[in-house]
Amino acid sequence: MKILLTAARYFTGLLFIFSGLIKANDPLGLSYKMQEFFELWHLEAFQDYTLTFSVIIIVFEIVAGVAVIVGWKMNLFSWLLLLLIIFFTFLTGYAVFSGKVRECGCFGDCIPLQANQSFIKDLVLLALIAFIFAFRHSIKSSVTSQSALLIILFTTIGAFSFQWFVLRHLPMLDCLPYKKGNNIPTKMLPPPGAIPDSSVISFVYEKGGKELEFTADNFPADFNDTAYKYVRRYDKLIRKGNAEAAIKDFSLQTLSGNDTTQALLSTQGNQLFLFLKDGYKEGEWSDYFNMIRQAATKKGTAVFLVTNISPDLVIPVFPGLIILRCDATAIKTAARANPTLIEVTNGTIQQKWAFADFDKALKSIATP
Repeated sequence: MKILLTAARYFTGLLFIFSGLIKANDPLGLSYKMQEFFELWHLEAFQDYTLTFSVIIIVFEIVAGVAVIVGWKMNLFSWLLLLLIIFFTFLTGYAVFSGKVRECGCFGDCIPLQANQSFIKDLVLLALIAFIFAFRHSIKSSVTSQSALLIILFTTIGAFSFQWFVLRHLPMLDCLPYKKGNNIPTKMLPPPGAIPDSSVISFVYEKGGKELEFTADNFPADFNDTAYKYVRRYDKLIRKGNAEAAIKDFSLQTLSGNDTTQALLSTQGNQLFLFLKDGYKEGEWSDYFNMIRQAATKKGTAVFLVTNISPDLVIPVFPGLIILRCDATAIKTAARANPTLIEVTNGTIQQKWAFADFDKALKSIATP
């Protein structure tokens, strides 16, 4: 029994540490996934706090994994782990049985798992944690209390510090389709012979204080704009295809509404795109960016501002800069930091710099 309990502890602890570290590499990824769930559950009041929730959950995952392996305060951590895995199992189960969420973000974008795979993983973890919970009083720490406390303290500080770093400097391991070296037009195409997903658009309307859901081909016979109030729409997956384009819904439009995506990305030579979405803060990066613009102009490199913000708000801040409109979802996928500067050559991403690294971008771009 002791061998089984030790094996369960180490497997569970290592899995939690691994899962936490993968997500810590990109805490915004988990934050966006939480926003997706909150939107589905009409909990918009929590949308502004998802990044805080994300950072705390990731830190707890890593710390809990270390505590289970060390065997420190198992009565406390076995309870916390049990509650956490029950919550995770509920989320993945909801994703599976509702069909409204395709991926749960359990291992971030580096190891994407489908909802059913995440659900099975959580069921296995639930059984292991339940086993650990049942014998929690027989688990003894492998180190002294002082040593265990120091390990937990350094783990907590390290987990917070690592996330602070990547939020300012972009993920250390870029697993997104807009990573350095990827050709954007190529990534916008599905692989040869790919079968796309089969999905149906579902609409949710409110009538008489109740929400009703139906698809485009089964609208109620008494449907009219007066009796039914639109709430939302979503795509419900019916059959999973075998592949799809890595980059979806990426469109660069002029202020007049013309789609210039293919024209720009097929242009020969270097281009700089400043990705900026709502919520950005002006700072030292603005001065560096102005110097970057001057250096790029001297070298004949075109510079563009890609944003979802109203032109009236950004034109006074960036006079003379060509503004391209883009969906906020595409921007936050391409640029995890706000803002992010991306250098593109013949449609291929050469380099990415977060706002905290614009001094390095200036050195690189100003170099003859």
